[in-house]
Amino acid sequence: MKQRIRVVGLIKQADGVLVMKRSRGRSEGPVFWELPTGKIKFGEQPEEAMVRALDEYVGLTASSVHLKDVITFLAPEGSSQLSNLYIIYELTIDEKAKPVPHDRYTAYKFIKDLPSANVNLTETTLTVLEIEEGKVHTEHVSPRDTANAITINVDGASRGNPGPSGIGYCIHDHTGQIIERSGEFIGFATSRMAEYYAMRKGIDRAIELGYKTVKFISDSLMVVNQLNGIFSIKNQDIMPIYSDIEEKLKQFDAVSFVHVSRSNNTIADSEANTAIDKILKK
Repeated sequence: MKQRIRVVGLIKQADGVLVMKRSRGRSEGPVFWELPTGKIKFGEQPEEAMVRALDEYVGLTASSVHLKDVITFLAPEGSSQLSNLYIIYELTIDEKAKPVPHDRYTAYKFIKDLPSANVNLTETTLTVLEIEEGKVHTEHVSPRDTANAITINVDGASRGNPGPSGIGYCIHDHTGQIIERSGEFIGFATSRMAEYYAMRKGIDRAIELGYKTVKFISDSLMVVNQLNGIFSIKNQDIMPIYSDIEEKLKQFDAVSFVHVSRSNNTIADSEANTAIDKILKK
């Protein structure tokens, strides 16, 4: 499976989040806007790549660079799947400094309200803003984003690893409205197994409700990367549930698995821990 690794910059000011207009080059296709994005050159650390890309493509110097998150997801590329890993940095610049578009970008703007911004955002920018900023609305989701209809957050918790364990999930529609949230106690398990049981529960519930296009979100980078094919399965105890999940995924038209920080997965985490507490207090 092909893998694409990029660094992405979030620059926020009073006027909103900075996005840049991509140069179409010789293409006559639609114009897209994106967050400042760059590749990692050989020998570079990701943070160095972010600083260089900001200077090279945007003409800005960052006064501070903070790692915000790492997300992974699958996206179609022709007849195959492309594994994407994006390292997201939050950048601070002098508010008086103005971007200087180069060959890669032809214009810039700060956007606050996407419905009124009237811009076509790239899939990467849509995914990052949806996860990190909660700014994406359905009418602005690219057709290439294969999991925009329903979002299911899942989480597993273990007290002792192994120890008393619970799983939780929360289902959101495309507007962010909670459709359903729940948790259950699963007995004694490791945290790794609890994360997988939580993912399977979310998948089972999606099948029961008849959803065909789903984005599954977890704060377990291991589970997300294994289901995206980035990490291999080395623990034989995981193989049965992993194989079961792979078989169930055949019932969907399109799915994606996205990693978020724990702070962005609080409802599913709360459901998992509440389920444990109910048993321990008996």
